[in-house]
Amino acid sequence: MEDAALNCLQNTFGYSDFRLQQSEIVQTLINAGDAIVLMPTGGGKSLCYQIPSLVRDGTGIIISPLIALMHDQVAALQQLGINAAFLNSTLDAQTSRQTEDDLISGKLEMLYVAPERLTTSGFISLLNRTNISLFAIDEAHCVSQWGHDFRPDYIRLTLLHEQFPDVPRIALTATADEKTRTEIKHRLQLNDAREFISSFDRPNICYRITEAQSNARTALLRFIQNEHENDTGIIYCLSRKKVETIAAWLSEKGFTALPYHAGLPASTRETNQHRFLNEEAVIIVATIAFGMGIDKPDVRFVAHLNLPKSMEAYYQETGRAGRDGLPANAWMAYGLKDVITLKQMMATSTAEEQYKRVEHHKLETMLGFTEITTCRRQSLLNYFDETLEDPCGNCDNCITPVETWDATVAAQKALSCVHRTGQRFGVNYLIDVLTGKDNDRVKQFGHDNLSVFNVGKEFDAKQWRSIFRQLISRNLLAVDLEGHGSLHLNEPCREILRGEKTLLLRKESKREKSSRKGRKPYNTDNADNNLLWEALRVCRKKLAEENDVPPFVIFHDATLMEMMERLPENHQQFLQLNGVGESKLEKYADEFLKAISEHSNNMKQDVTDTVNESLMLFRSGMDADAIAAQRNIKTTTVYSHLANCIEQGEIKLNEVVDLAEQEINVIHETLLSIDDGARKLKPVYDALDGMYDYNILRCVQAAVMPT
Repeated sequence: MEDAALNCLQNTFGYSDFRLQQSEIVQTLINAGDAIVLMPTGGGKSLCYQIPSLVRDGTGIIISPLIALMHDQVAALQQLGINAAFLNSTLDAQTSRQTEDDLISGKLEMLYVAPERLTTSGFISLLNRTNISLFAIDEAHCVSQWGHDFRPDYIRLTLLHEQFPDVPRIALTATADEKTRTEIKHRLQLNDAREFISSFDRPNICYRITEAQSNARTALLRFIQNEHENDTGIIYCLSRKKVETIAAWLSEKGFTALPYHAGLPASTRETNQHRFLNEEAVIIVATIAFGMGIDKPDVRFVAHLNLPKSMEAYYQETGRAGRDGLPANAWMAYGLKDVITLKQMMATSTAEEQYKRVEHHKLETMLGFTEITTCRRQSLLNYFDETLEDPCGNCDNCITPVETWDATVAAQKALSCVHRTGQRFGVNYLIDVLTGKDNDRVKQFGHDNLSVFNVGKEFDAKQWRSIFRQLISRNLLAVDLEGHGSLHLNEPCREILRGEKTLLLRKESKREKSSRKGRKPYNTDNADNNLLWEALRVCRKKLAEENDVPPFVIFHDATLMEMMERLPENHQQFLQLNGVGESKLEKYADEFLKAISEHSNNMKQDVTDTVNESLMLFRSGMDADAIAAQRNIKTTTVYSHLANCIEQGEIKLNEVVDLAEQEINVIHETLLSIDDGARKLKPVYDALDGMYDYNILRCVQAAVMPT
C-alpha cells in the first residue's frame, strides 16, 4: 500500500515525494485508522485524504463548509483525470440525481458535500447503499463553539462514527489552539485518532503591522502601489460600509477592486468571487464572510484595515496569502476605534457570558500582539504552543526594529500586583490598585493596604493596559479564559521579578514602518525572465479559458517558475516538473513546450543581434567600458558578449584581457579543480582570493573551457 500511495502521488499529482507528515497520515488512513491533522495553509492537507481515497476501495466522502471550495477542489481533481463530483444547492435536480446514481454505482472516486446535506436522513440512506473508502472533515475547527468559524451542523457529524464505525475518518484544519483541538476530538468522537500537528510557521509570509488612525487608507494605497501594483490580494474590513467604500476608492485609483460581504446579493458575491479566482491582479475587499476554503494559491498579499478579533482569525486570514509558498505580505493598519467597535459588538452579543469573556480576552491577546517589539513570528507561533528559536528576519520588527523603553520596573510593579492580590483579578482591577483608586471594591478586599497600592501612578490607565497586554503577549502573564479573566503569573516572569532580566517594551509611536519593495516570485530585473513569465501566463490563461477553470488549476505559479528555470524541451523533461502528472502531461505539455521553444528562439536571435552589435564596436577600437557607455548597458553585460565571441572564435582572449600566460594557467587549473558542470564563477573567485574580477574569469572560462 505504501508503494501505491507514492505511485499515486507521483503519477497522478506530479510530485516526487511527500512533505511534512503527509506520508504517515496517508498510511494511517489507508490502514483504516482515524486521524486529526493540523497543517498550515498551503501545507498539502488535501493530499492527506485525496490519495487514500484513490488507493482504498470505494468513494471518499469529503465534508466541506463552502460551495466555492467544493467547486475548486473538484475542478482541480478532474484536471488530473480523477472522477470527482460535488452535491450542493447549485446543481439542478437532474444533475443531482445523476451524481447520486454515480455514487451508488461506484463510478465516483471522491464526492464533496456540505455538512448540512450530509446529516440529512435522505443522504445517510444514500451512503448506506455506497461503498465508502473514508470520511474527510475539512475545516474541522468549525465544530468548536469557541472557534471563529463555528458551524452548528458540524456538531452533528458525530453520526459518522455512529452510523459507519468501520470507515476511517480524518479531521483537518489549519487553525486550532489546544482548546479547539480538544473540542474537535470530543465532538467528533475522535478520541482514539492519531494526532498530526505540523508546524504553524509560514516562513514565506512577511508580517507587518502599523498603528494608523486617519491615514490608514493612504498607507494602504502606498503599500499596494509600491509593492503589489499588479498582484492579487485580499483586504479585510470590519464593516460592510467600509468594504464598499474602500473597493470603490481603489477602483477610482485604477485597481480592479471588488467588494464582498454577506449583505450583497448572492449573484454579486458569486460574480466577484469568480472574477477573483479566474482573473489576474484582482483585489477582493471583504468582511470575514469571505475567505474560508478559498483555494487560490497566488494571493500575494492580505491586508487588514481593522483589527481581527483573535489570533486564530488573524492567522487564518493572513494564511490565505502565499499558499504556493512564494513570497507574500500580511499587512495591517489598526486603530483604537477598531478595539472600541469590537468590544461594543461583543457587549451587545446575545452569546453566553462565558463565551463573551473568552472573546474579550482573545481580543486583548490580539492587541498585545500588535504592540510587541520582538519577532512577530515567534510570538504568533508561541500562541499555538510552538517555539521558534531565532527571530525570523521576515517581519516588521525584525526588518525595522521599533523604538523601545526599559519597562523592567513597571513590569515588576504589574507582576507584583498580580501576585499580591492572589492571581484572582483582571486587568481593570489591577490597574485600580496600581493607580491608587480609592473605591469600594479595592477597600472590600483590603488591597488599599498592600505595598503595591498606588505604586504605579506615573502611568495612566491606557498606558497600564498597554503594559499588561504586552506582558500577556510575552507569556509573562496568562489569562484564565475559563474563569473571569483573572491574570496568572507564568514561570518566565520570575527572571523579571528577581531583576535578572531587563524587559524592553514598545514605545507609543505614530510612525509607520517604512515600506520596502515587495519580493516577486521571479527575478524582475531580468527582461528575459519577464518576457518568458508573461508568455507562460498567457499560455496558462488560454488553457484555463478553454477548460473553464481558474488558471491555478492548470498550474500553480511555482510550476511556471520551474519551467523558467529548467526550460524543458520534451515530454520526459516536462514530466519532471513538480505539479505535472500523467494527465496534465498529456493535456498541456505540448502547449507549454511550444511557448518555451518560441520564446527561446526569439531570445537566441535577440542575443545574437546584441552580441554582434557589441562585437562591431569592439572591433572599431572601443573597450568594454566605452561600449557600455555607448550602448547604455552594464559593463558586465558587454563582457558577457565578448566572452561569447571568444567562445565562438570571433576574437581572441588576449584581445580582451591583459593577462600573462602563467596567470591564465592558474585560472584554468582553478576552473578545472572546482568544475561541477554548473560553470559557477563564485567558487573560483573565492579560491583565488578575489585577485581577478568576474569579467576576467568569465572570459578565461570561455577561452579554455567552452561549453
